[in-house]
Amino acid sequence: MALNIIRKLMLSSFLCFTAAAASAETFVFTAIPDEDETKLVERFRGVADYLSEQLDVDVRYIPVKSYAAAVSAFRNNQVQLAWFGGLSGVQARRLVPGSEAIAQGVEDEAFETYFIANSNTGIAPADELSDLKDELQGKTFTFGSKGSTSGRLMPEFYVRDTFGSKPEDFFSRVGFSGNHTRTLRLVEAGTYEVGALNFQVWEKELSDGNIDTDAVQVIWKTPAYPDYQWTIRGDVNDRFGEGFKQRVTEALLNLDNPELLESFPRSGFIPASNDDYEPIRKTAEEIGILD
Repeated sequence: MALNIIRKLMLSSFLCFTAAAASAETFVFTAIPDEDETKLVERFRGVADYLSEQLDVDVRYIPVKSYAAAVSAFRNNQVQLAWFGGLSGVQARRLVPGSEAIAQGVEDEAFETYFIANSNTGIAPADELSDLKDELQGKTFTFGSKGSTSGRLMPEFYVRDTFGSKPEDFFSRVGFSGNHTRTLRLVEAGTYEVGALNFQVWEKELSDGNIDTDAVQVIWKTPAYPDYQWTIRGDVNDRFGEGFKQRVTEALLNLDNPELLESFPRSGFIPASNDDYEPIRKTAEEIGILD
């Protein structure tokens, strides 16, 4: 009898320990490094605090150095949630069956890329990219990251589609800045004559007074396309408990802190699904970015 009591006490202790360990497990997320790291760390630490409070679990944000690193972290289950661009989200979900796009910014339903030019080029804004062929041909051009939807995929698509040439054949020199903020600075400084970047970064930097509008201007805006989204792994309920994915989704959709939203910048988050990003997948396959 004494042995049975000891066994029961040991079992009870084990179950309590297991429950405590499960509840103490950390939910980890990351984001593509589309802007300066200091801005991203400040933004996503705030998101981590908000999610931790809403989900009643420890939530941690980990920064990564590249778009590819964000996708790899998601694939390897080092993170369970990620703020991806359209292309990186498509790539990640292809690698992790069952993963889902669960929320996007209000502005991400109809995102745009801005083509910008250094003022010394003398290029004037145009409504149609085709009208800029003579002015753009032979110029130096920088994309953002190689894995960026707004900084590479869509601008490359429109260059190919409009001019019938690969960017490296149409421009005299093509570079990849690494992020949208750097693209802006490189074109502003004249290091590259023309570049392509996320319209939200341009508008935010402009409103903050961080652009020398005598040195750089927008010369063309792409048609709208779907872009950024929160993507979550399909196995989070197994790890964090039944209904956890839905709780994360609701927390993101209910995020209404003005300072946090402004840091994205987004006016709010709305539901998203994998199907929303089929145009991105098809475009990436068309120009050979996806196998």
